[in-house]
Amino acid sequence: MMSSYILHNDEFFAADEAIIKASNRAFKFGDGLFESMRMCNGKLQFAALHADRLRAGMKALKMEGYALLDDYFLKQKTAELLKKNRLNGNVRFRLAVYRDGEGLYTPQSNKIGYVLEAMPLEGPFYELNKKGLIIDVYDEIAKPINKLANYKTSNALLYVMAALFQKQHRLDETLILNQNGFLCESMSSNVFVVYQKQIYTPALSEGCVAGVMRNVVLQLAKTHQLPLIEAQISPEILKEAEEVFVTNASSGIRWVMGYGKKRYFNEVAKMLNEKLNALIV
Repeated sequence: MMSSYILHNDEFFAADEAIIKASNRAFKFGDGLFESMRMCNGKLQFAALHADRLRAGMKALKMEGYALLDDYFLKQKTAELLKKNRLNGNVRFRLAVYRDGEGLYTPQSNKIGYVLEAMPLEGPFYELNKKGLIIDVYDEIAKPINKLANYKTSNALLYVMAALFQKQHRLDETLILNQNGFLCESMSSNVFVVYQKQIYTPALSEGCVAGVMRNVVLQLAKTHQLPLIEAQISPEILKEAEEVFVTNASSGIRWVMGYGKKRYFNEVAKMLNEKLNALIV
């Protein structure tokens, strides 16, 4: 359920109020990007990592003002919207940044605008899903590998089509392949595979989004001396793996129970989830 107010270019508006013009470049051309973030107990989690990725994406898109959208900006604006909506401190935020101004494919300006939305959450901790996910591989459209592949841009048609496939086949999540036929990511998350006691995740060179929670899991694995390898991964590994789990900044870690007739465990996912929650202050 969305909260009552959103923040649009430093002004509060009712969440159901029309604020975007037909000329908006994100609407017309997908000219923008976004960050999904989580606040626990009134503290924005991993703000510096979100700011780093946001600014890197804006720089890649040649947007002006990327240096201003640092972790202080994210903390300040989310705190303002939290207070305006009188939320309990456990919130999922979505920050959309778009190139403002007129123009066709060629922008007349590289200045930006933003919209910040909030959705209340029940509790402060990342809860591992009690029922494992049922997944399949979506192979109708592959994700291209290019300099924008690692960012969460406003062009989400690939994920929309994967979501329609998921709904049609009554799945909980779908895995997406890159242009070379290797595992890339899931519809809404990064993917990890446990095989022969090693943890694998697609390398950024495979075209996956450079997820903040992916980064956190990499850091947790390094801190706790867990074998984690960034690699090129064939989807055939899903038939032999011991575990599969997916991660994103909003939900944390979610374990996969089944792929076709294959069934998985969740020991590594459970252990990492406990270490993740230990980071919450």
